[in-house]
Amino acid sequence: MSKYKSQNPLCYIDALLKFSNYSKAAESLYISQPYLTQVIKRIETELNCQIINRSELPYRLTEPGKVYYDYLGSLETAYSNMRRAVDAITDSGKTTLKIGILSSIGTYLIPLFLPKFMARYPDCQIELVEDIPENNEKRLLKGEVDFWIGQNSSSIAPTLCVKSWGKHGYYAVIPRTCELYQPETAVLKKNSICIEALLKQDLVLTSKGSAIRMQIDHLLGIYKLKANIVVESCEIATVKSLAMAGIGVTFVPESLTLAPCPEQYNIYELPINQLNLDYFIAHNSHRVLSEVDKGLIDSFWRDDEVGAE
Repeated sequence: MSKYKSQNPLCYIDALLKFSNYSKAAESLYISQPYLTQVIKRIETELNCQIINRSELPYRLTEPGKVYYDYLGSLETAYSNMRRAVDAITDSGKTTLKIGILSSIGTYLIPLFLPKFMARYPDCQIELVEDIPENNEKRLLKGEVDFWIGQNSSSIAPTLCVKSWGKHGYYAVIPRTCELYQPETAVLKKNSICIEALLKQDLVLTSKGSAIRMQIDHLLGIYKLKANIVVESCEIATVKSLAMAGIGVTFVPESLTLAPCPEQYNIYELPINQLNLDYFIAHNSHRVLSEVDKGLIDSFWRDDEVGAE
């Protein structure tokens, strides 16, 4: 079976679910919009059912679509396992590790530990799978990636083994268009604003499935609030920029560069007991760790520059 026969439909569906728009999905895949439309129509004709509900936003898989999506995932897993077995026979001196990671935190984390790891294991090849945490957790459980690097490990599957850096904080970005904004003040005093007041403002948030979004949704449930979400984005950098531009309040991790600009927005450090993240690296508990695997975990976990425990 061709790699592309098993992989492409899955990539096409993922793109449509991500963008809920054929043109944007096609652009991200470097194919034409008519071709993408033709592929989906061909699949639905072959299966005699609709696989994606396109009648409302965001796009969602139909029940038959979920069955088909899982089937495609199983094909990808089988292909990946076959390639690993072949590679182990034909090139025993080379090792490839697939790491799932959210692109926005990868920008911060990968340069901190990967150079050290590559210096120790120059023959190891790294393949990054950049996607939202929910999807990468599924990939790890299915064996489609070897490791998953994420944030906030408290709610992940119990069959996964985790090494964590410990808790790190968040900042709120409060634009001048917000009633909580304080003129000519770069950084607001700690504990000067309650989290409930922030949650009542116009919000710019990361998409469902992200670590910070899950925490925000949890807090909204605790305070019994209905969020006024003005814009959502899968990229934390986009969310930050929109908040700085005055669209609404947002929440960003302390690892994200945030330059003071009191004329445009306030920076407010949130209580770490209310919102926090712990960067982690995870693998399946049934995985027998090789020397290279242990080296990757050690490089990630023990980097003194980022406060490893």
